[in-house]
Amino acid sequence: MTSAFRLPSRAGIIAVGSELLTPFRTDTNSLFITSRLNDAGIEVGVKLIVGDRRDDLLAALRETMALADLVIITGGLGPTDDDITREVVAEAFGLPLVEDPAVLGRIRARFAARGLPMPEINRRQARVPEDARVLPNDHGTAPGLVIARGRELVVLLPGPPRELEPMFNRLLNDWLADAAAPSRLHRRVVALTGRTESQVDELAQPVYGRWTAWAPPIATSILAQPGQIELHLSTRADTDEAAEALLARAVRELTAALGEDVFSTDGRPLEEVVGGRLRARGWQIAVAE
Repeated sequence: MTSAFRLPSRAGIIAVGSELLTPFRTDTNSLFITSRLNDAGIEVGVKLIVGDRRDDLLAALRETMALADLVIITGGLGPTDDDITREVVAEAFGLPLVEDPAVLGRIRARFAARGLPMPEINRRQARVPEDARVLPNDHGTAPGLVIARGRELVVLLPGPPRELEPMFNRLLNDWLADAAAPSRLHRRVVALTGRTESQVDELAQPVYGRWTAWAPPIATSILAQPGQIELHLSTRADTDEAAEALLARAVRELTAALGEDVFSTDGRPLEEVVGGRLRARGWQIAVAE
């Protein structure tokens, strides 16, 4: 399967489902997918959430395809009328939907294993865009799909995490891992407390502003969290060792500029750092109302 695909360098994720646009449901799939793609050396450049409206999804797909060479769509592969992902993607590529006998057989067998006849409505899930690669679903009835045309690569995954996660892991193992970039994306986080975001940037910008000219460059973003500020550093290099050495140099430069307000450069939260220092000194904390 690897030989049929080039390695994408930048991905976009579209989560489909009107329920994700309410306060009652959260899109967690994109976090899982982003983590796994980063491990394979692929950057995620855009994420969108779209309701179950054909025109909205088609516009989102076209926009994301213009920004990324890999588009992953989650959700909208069920058997009901509001599950429109298959139809919209087929329209975007100008492909007809055809019934796949093997997919239909797997769906029937899944219902039969539970002693149930397959509802006719589930037949929709066996209709796939012509020439799409089918990703079997061992945990549900909706198959995943991969459509490749030229520089465009679109992957369709079911929405339930218990179906999506094993399917995506298998997809990575089948071809993305084998075609992985020479080096994966490496990250470090510098965390500090006691300063505002603007104060941190005033001190840090003269440092990280030089990193764009490094070879390879280091990307930097600042994230304000309750009670702390985080500087996220990321880079790629020819080897893991080179990337880690480059990030270590950057962390040293940042900590020198930011001083004792930095409490963590290895991912440990503030509570763990404080607890470790207390134990090292043999100190205890007592609290009372």
